[in-house]
Amino acid sequence: MNTPIIRLFFVIVVLFAGLVAFTSRWSVLEAEELQDNSKNRRGLIKEQQVERGTITSADGVLIAESEASGRGEELAYVRTYPQGALFGNPVGFSFVEVGRNGIESSENDLLVGEANEFASIIDQLTGSAQEGNDITLTLDANAQQVAVSALQSALASTPGSVGGGSVVALEPDTGAVKVMASVPGYDPEEVRDDETRKQLQSDDVAAPLVNRPTQSRYQPGSTMKVVTAVAALDSGEFEPTTTLEANSGIEISGVPLANSGGQDFGTIDMTAALTNSVNTYWAQVGEELGTGTMVEYMKRFGFYSDPELDFPDEQMVASGPVNTQGRLPEEGFDVGRVAIGQGGEEGQLLSTPLQMAEVAAAIANGGTLMEPTFLQEAKDPDGRVIEDLDPDEQSEVMSEETAAQVTEMMTNVANEGTASGLATSVGQLAGKTGTAEINVEEGTNRPWFIGFAPAEDPQIVVAAMLEQCTNCFGGEVAGPIAMQVMDALG
Repeated sequence: MNTPIIRLFFVIVVLFAGLVAFTSRWSVLEAEELQDNSKNRRGLIKEQQVERGTITSADGVLIAESEASGRGEELAYVRTYPQGALFGNPVGFSFVEVGRNGIESSENDLLVGEANEFASIIDQLTGSAQEGNDITLTLDANAQQVAVSALQSALASTPGSVGGGSVVALEPDTGAVKVMASVPGYDPEEVRDDETRKQLQSDDVAAPLVNRPTQSRYQPGSTMKVVTAVAALDSGEFEPTTTLEANSGIEISGVPLANSGGQDFGTIDMTAALTNSVNTYWAQVGEELGTGTMVEYMKRFGFYSDPELDFPDEQMVASGPVNTQGRLPEEGFDVGRVAIGQGGEEGQLLSTPLQMAEVAAAIANGGTLMEPTFLQEAKDPDGRVIEDLDPDEQSEVMSEETAAQVTEMMTNVANEGTASGLATSVGQLAGKTGTAEINVEEGTNRPWFIGFAPAEDPQIVVAAMLEQCTNCFGGEVAGPIAMQVMDALG
């Protein structure tokens, strides 16, 4: 047999195998990933000829629609956003020039009518034009406006405000996202202009294109003590009556830790410790539980992974202790300080506003965390409902008994503790304030509030925060924002 011919044969076989492998990769194995890639304009160009479905809020306000231009082969549809910046961050945009993001991306198949592949094939064979489905979101336009206005007002009136703020509101028993506000925001229609888009992209301080509730991580301050309380009680290691000495200066990981204002509380129980947000008590709890138990319960709440939300993966980030390499370690960090929402280089606790809203939601729902969702309903062009809100359980975080115990403690915070100046028309408030210290010498803080109402039958959960202000506190700044949103949804 001719040796050169054999060699040529094997070369051809290898080349053919390589061709099959690469074509299979893009056409089969990674077809969906390629289609969803924001840099892939092919689908967007094709979709210009499809009348994209409308997007409407739960209370009937039109958020997005498509307008036709041209005729025949020149017919194209362009997206418009009547509410401007109100829903810019969560809803996003869809333009052939710049791609798509937000809900416009995550619900794209529904909006362009590709959910039913068989129907699409029939449409092609019969010459019928493909039409998108209309979707109704769980978002409430009135409450969204209240949240945005409250954030804007707080940012304008609070000394030393820098950056922006966030509000997230959830229904604890369904996971429905009722409010997702990120301020400053942007008008989706403005991103079509190259110059305006470049300005929005280059503003690192205001960061209007960033959806803060899902993309930005912050020290959650004392709101994290709620997670620690759940871990302590549900693991059986502690009871609400467990007492510890809680004076300032107690060493945590070999370094003295102070309470707010350097207060000494003496020997107190867990309820008093949460009511007065006592750092040294909760840091000791964290150390006694250890990293294993704390990490286990953080994971139950959703830390260490992206939120299970119908939203683009690239617009979500995982919460947890973050080290200097940007990783989320499961051991080796200062567990005592992480337990109070702090940490160090080996693991600084950082959380998204959505994650902290989910913490409160799991407690409010008797220990069960529901998957958060934006989709209330989808209707086809003939008005038939093809999808509707179908609550999915994400995890069993804690027992009902633990949830009831922590609810009682959070109610005490609202009645007698750091949130005692707050009230809502919805009913009895259960909450937790947080004030993360950014720069102690300059008095720069990051105020937080998480809570729900009514405490005896929770209907709405809210998390609110500002990124940075001077001599500001969670109960005084973030709490009133949350109360306004609760009232709007009550």
